[in-house]
Amino acid sequence: MTLEADRQSLLALIKDEAVFHGDFTLSSGKKATYYVDMRKLTLDHRAAPAIGRIMLDLIGDLDVVAVGGLTLGADPIANSVMHASVAAASERNGRPLDAFVVRKEPKDHGRGRQIEGADVAGKRVVVLEDTSTTGQSALKAVEALRREGAEIVAVAVIVDRKTGAQAAIEAEGLEWRAAFDLDDLGLDPQ
Repeated sequence: MTLEADRQSLLALIKDEAVFHGDFTLSSGKKATYYVDMRKLTLDHRAAPAIGRIMLDLIGDLDVVAVGGLTLGADPIANSVMHASVAAASERNGRPLDAFVVRKEPKDHGRGRQIEGADVAGKRVVVLEDTSTTGQSALKAVEALRREGAEIVAVAVIVDRKTGAQAAIEAEGLEWRAAFDLDDLGLDPQ
């Protein structure tokens, strides 16, 4: 399947199965007349492979070794990208990417880690999100990753809600990338 076919297939799934209309309260506390529930698709066998390939292409020009973000939203995306990178690496003689998970708080037992999976100290990484309203979830992950010595190169989302997340991420000196935005979905910003 070509990347453009992946994009069209995923876009159709998002429009058909992940956009809900009604009265919603977003994580920012703002009210909205629609909600884009990407977890419905990031955890779906029909969408996950395309998500991995699309997001890998979105960040493919960045020299990074791992991807991940704040649990729970970023976990399935990071896994999809990791798997897509293995396939792409064997096709291009490239390097696969590892994945990491950023807990909301450090564990209070065991090794007390906040970041699980790939060792990020001194490494270049990308923070992933399914969709972002304010960018605060991504920035929480960025903060934890910086404490561990990671170099965050960019924040990449599947769907940009165009509600200020990009500005918040760029204000932190990070690059913002989005696979789709509201124009792609035929939705107006709220």
